[in-house]
Amino acid sequence: MEFKRGRYSWLLRPFLVLFDIFVINLFAFYIFNFNEENLYFFSSALLNNKHLLYIFYSTIAWLMSTSLINFYGVYRYTSVLNIISLLIKQFFVFAIIVFAFIGIFRSIDIQAFTTLKYLVYSFACIAFIKLISFYVLKSFRSYLNGNVRRVIIIGKSEGALELKQLFEIKKELGYQLKGMFANSKNLNEFTGNIEQSFQFLNENSGIDEIYCSIDELTENQVNKYVKYANLHHCNIKFIPKTNKLITKRLKTDYYNYLPVLSMQEVALNNSFNKLVKRTFDVLFSLFIIVFILSWLTPLLFILIKLESKGPLFYKHIRNGINYKEFDCYKFRSLRETKEVKGTYVTQNDNRLTTIGKFLRKTSIDEIPQFYNVLKGDMSVVGPRPHMLSYTEDYSKKIDKYNFIFRHNVKPGVTGLAQIKGYRGEVKNDEDIINRIKYDNFYIENWSLVLDLKIIFQTTINIFKGQKQAY
Repeated sequence: MEFKRGRYSWLLRPFLVLFDIFVINLFAFYIFNFNEENLYFFSSALLNNKHLLYIFYSTIAWLMSTSLINFYGVYRYTSVLNIISLLIKQFFVFAIIVFAFIGIFRSIDIQAFTTLKYLVYSFACIAFIKLISFYVLKSFRSYLNGNVRRVIIIGKSEGALELKQLFEIKKELGYQLKGMFANSKNLNEFTGNIEQSFQFLNENSGIDEIYCSIDELTENQVNKYVKYANLHHCNIKFIPKTNKLITKRLKTDYYNYLPVLSMQEVALNNSFNKLVKRTFDVLFSLFIIVFILSWLTPLLFILIKLESKGPLFYKHIRNGINYKEFDCYKFRSLRETKEVKGTYVTQNDNRLTTIGKFLRKTSIDEIPQFYNVLKGDMSVVGPRPHMLSYTEDYSKKIDKYNFIFRHNVKPGVTGLAQIKGYRGEVKNDEDIINRIKYDNFYIENWSLVLDLKIIFQTTINIFKGQKQAY
């Protein structure tokens, strides 16, 4: 169940998992007919190999099947009908698992009725404890004001007002509304305006969730809420217009009948996938640094210094994962060392040096970003980081849900959009829209094979001289 800051409530889900595994193995001991004439699982009053195998098999199968159907994904806003639906689904899935085991070991002569009785008894016990824990928590929230989540709502939309009413009426959900902020002429109805909400958050550190009516916010305001949520380990959720198309890029939960969106855990942020991708990033960046940058850096230092004064490396601030700002490195290709707000370097830019034109045409100017990869600010492959000033401009032309989704992973040295030709100077709205489209496709369909394919195609494009990033 959904517990993040409760004192002990976070222990409930592990307890339920262990209890359920104990039940399915305990009832196997009592329900199956063990005797000396027909030894199904026992030998000399001790567990034999088949019973030990069943315990291992049923435990692993239970964990895998419950994870697949999200059996323990029960939240405070989940309805009883949804819980019953989960129990029915898991019953049929686990029934197939049990009958498959009996089918494999045909020497285990167990009748279908006996197996069905085992399943019914097990699930009756599991369902009883699952529902009891659900209702006990509801009562605990309603009458003892415990296990509450402190929330604020940003906006005055129909959905925001409906959510406020829901939190105030349904005390059993355990949401404690601490404030509602909106830009309104009648501020008596609200705790303050949107800008005052940031001051409120800084003065009240115990907020667990922020609900944003996203269509009422600027991109800069959304950035601030995302940064705050990431820094203070609280949840941020979005209230859409009811006529908005809900895509798989964000997880949709229903509070009563009101849709609420939250940032979906993407494949790239799965613990195992993060380990795989980070290991690849470290090994690949070390290879580039040791075998390429080690001799290229002193050579370019001489060439760049001969043509113009200034540092070898050029640092520019970019947005990374969760809008975190970082210094992105490049070999300097311009005479000027200060970034001009809101301007990309164009193909015939008079600020470019002679060596700088060559560096940009061959993408060599990007190689120092492997230091960023090694530091953990970037990945080898991912959405390319934009100028901070462009982030606000682009968000006005693109659906905010799609734009936020892009910042849910680390930016990359290269990416899918880049190998498809959408990189560098943005000449029209189609350029940035297609970038976001390819970036989101990459995030939703990530695999190590896809990373390798993008790296290979990037290398081919460089040798073909198809560099367009000015």
